[in-house]
Amino acid sequence: MNLLIVGTVAYDTVKTPFGFRERVLGGSAAYAAVAASYFADPGILAVVGEDFEEEDRRRLASRGVDLEGLKTVPGGRCFHWQGEYGFDLNTARTLRTDLNVLASFDPVVPEAWRKAPCLFLANGDPVVQRKVLDQMEAPRLVAADTMNYWIENRNAELWDLMGRVDVLLVNEAEARQLTGEANLLKAARKVLAAGPSRLVIKRGEYGVLEVTREGLFAAPGFPLEEVFDPTGAGDSFAGGFMGRLAANGEGGAEAYRQALVLGSVMASFDVEDFSLTRLLSLSWEEIRGRYLAFRRLTAFGDLLEA
Repeated sequence: MNLLIVGTVAYDTVKTPFGFRERVLGGSAAYAAVAASYFADPGILAVVGEDFEEEDRRRLASRGVDLEGLKTVPGGRCFHWQGEYGFDLNTARTLRTDLNVLASFDPVVPEAWRKAPCLFLANGDPVVQRKVLDQMEAPRLVAADTMNYWIENRNAELWDLMGRVDVLLVNEAEARQLTGEANLLKAARKVLAAGPSRLVIKRGEYGVLEVTREGLFAAPGFPLEEVFDPTGAGDSFAGGFMGRLAANGEGGAEAYRQALVLGSVMASFDVEDFSLTRLLSLSWEEIRGRYLAFRRLTAFGDLLEA
C-alpha cells in the first residue's frame, strides 16, 4: 500500500436529467481509491455501518483496494447523501445528508500504514484530517481536499492544516471563499503563503488550474457527448492525480502535469455513468487512449514567421 486515502465510503441517492439511482455506492474515499488503483496500491481509512453490502466491499477489493482500514460500526448505518442535478451538471442540490456513523468517526491508522509515502485527505472535517496526519510517519506527499461547509465552520482549523500539506485541492468557489479573493491567482498566492507548494483548482467541465510559486499549468476538461452523473468527479480526479504521484514519485513539474491530466482522464470516465460503474470497468487501453486524446487536444505548433 503506497497511498493512504482518508474519507467516506457511503451510499448516494442521485437524480440527474438522465436518470435516478437510489442508495448506490459512493463516498470520497471510494471514488478516489478506485481511480487511484489503476496507477498505485491504495488503502482506505473510513467507517461504514452494518448496512454496507458485502457485494460493494467485493467491488472495491476487486480493484486491489486495501480495506484493512475500513471499519464497520455494529448497529450503525452508512453515511448517506441525496442530491439532484439540473442540466447545469456543475452544481448539485443537496436534498438530504445523513451523517450516521460518520458523526462519531475517530480515525485510527493501522500500524502498518503509518509509513505510507503518500496521503490523501479527502474532503472532511479538518480536525479529523489533522488526527490522521498526526499518526503518520513523515509521508513525502500530503494532499488535502475540502469544501464550503468546512471553510465556513472550521476556518481556523483548516488554515492550520494547510501549513502541513503539500497540495490543496479545491474548486473555484471554494478558493474564493477560503481567501476572500475574487481573482483566482490572488487567491492562490494567499494559499501558497500558508504552506502548500501547490494549489489545484478543479474547474469541473472547464478543466483544472495548478498554481505554484514557480508558475502555472492549466488543462481543459475533456469534451464528452454523454454525461450521466458528475457525482464523485472531483474525488476521481484526486485519485488519478495522487495515484500517478504515488506510483512513480513526484519527479518535478513534468510529473505533476502528467498527474493532473491523468486525474482529468479519470474524472471524465467517472461522469459517463452513475456511481462507480464506469470506473470499475475500465481497461488500461481506454485510459491510455483518452490520455493521448488529451495530448492531441492541446497540441499546437510553433508560431509561424510573419
